[in-house]
Amino acid sequence: MGIGIWEWSIIFLIVLLLFGAKRLPEIARSLGKAANEFQKAKNELTNYNPNEYQQSNPPQPPQQQQQPQQQPLPPQQQQADNSQNPNNNPPQA
Repeated sequence: MGIGIWEWSIIFLIVLLLFGAKRLPEIARSLGKAANEFQKAKNELTNYNPNEYQQSNPPQPPQQQQQPQQQPLPPQQQQADNSQNPNNNPPQA
């Protein structure tokens, strides 16, 4: 079956009423560009060769970032640090 001439004409009239005669060329142009982009993407996926990509760009091993380890302070420096910041002092009874 399919869409006949009457169905197309009704669809065209509805679109004409919704968008107006001035915007129809813009809409048709944007639909054409979208269809063109879709066709390009489809062709790229059809012609995709994973071996070609892997040979030109070999995988890089992940680089691990080492974070500096914080060494514990000697007891004398811990006491000095606590006296500088009064919020870290334990409450006195």
